[in-house]
Amino acid sequence: MEEPIIKTRVVGVDISNAITSYAIVDVRGNIIAMKQFPTQEYPDANQFVVKLAESIIMLAEENGGYETIRSVGISCPSASFVTGCIENSPNLPWKGVVPLAAILRDRIGQAVAVGNDCHTTALGEKMYGSAHGMRNFIVAHLGIGLGSCFFSEGHEHLGKSGYSGEIGHTCLIDNGRQCSCGEKGCLEAYVGAHGVVKTAHEVMAENDEPSLMRQAGELDPQKIHECCEQGDKLAIEVYRRTGYLLGVGMANYASIVNPEAIIMTGGVTKAGHWLMDPFRESFEQHVFHNMRGQVKLLVSQLNDHECGVLGASALAWEVPEYSLFK
Repeated sequence: MEEPIIKTRVVGVDISNAITSYAIVDVRGNIIAMKQFPTQEYPDANQFVVKLAESIIMLAEENGGYETIRSVGISCPSASFVTGCIENSPNLPWKGVVPLAAILRDRIGQAVAVGNDCHTTALGEKMYGSAHGMRNFIVAHLGIGLGSCFFSEGHEHLGKSGYSGEIGHTCLIDNGRQCSCGEKGCLEAYVGAHGVVKTAHEVMAENDEPSLMRQAGELDPQKIHECCEQGDKLAIEVYRRTGYLLGVGMANYASIVNPEAIIMTGGVTKAGHWLMDPFRESFEQHVFHNMRGQVKLLVSQLNDHECGVLGASALAWEVPEYSLFK
């Protein structure tokens, strides 16, 4: 009787609005090979899938052969693990519902799992990062927007349609800032990258005090952070306000799910203590009193360049193995 072949490699794919990265990852989380291509060059979803399928197969053939790959996991904004679809993404070039898992599976003949980027990030943190060994925790991604996934008793809670954890689209301020989702006053509109920049312009408009931000050209969270490092009082105030509101929102979240830790990821967290100090202070002020001092507030230690594909690779192990080539 022929012994079954145990495959110890998967492909992790991380789709962002700018770049699609894909990598071969082994069972220990080692990245064997990794490449990327611009997402925006493929405004048609079918053309994108053709490019992705060709890229995955070519990378696998160059690194041990396609037959060594068990499955493919994809991390993507506005995606659902439950349906395998990207659904009505506000930032990606493809509109409506894109059944990505089904289309790619038919093209490459392998099992494909698609998950929301926050879901896959949480899986990556549990398997390879700061949440290793934890059973109850929140992973929140703070970038252009704010999304999250939480684990309860060792299992991710996805909800009926796979969109549990949309903390960024909870209302923070009634009839407040316009959010990209169409509603007003969402937490994301204040603490996401665009919200940080909007706060900066508001702070500068409030008075005539000198600020390096006024000469920085087109602002982004990184430039504002650099101004903080040079002692710019207005830039420091921007992150103080951002951290305060983030603390309010995450304290509400924690008061509901009672996590042992909240792990922050994403580009805006690169502001470091300028953001995290007011965030921690506000969180402790607003969280349910029996949880004060009990929730660890952490910043992910995973490499930004790799965390997306690592999380997607963790998702790949979750899907039952399937192959047209058995």
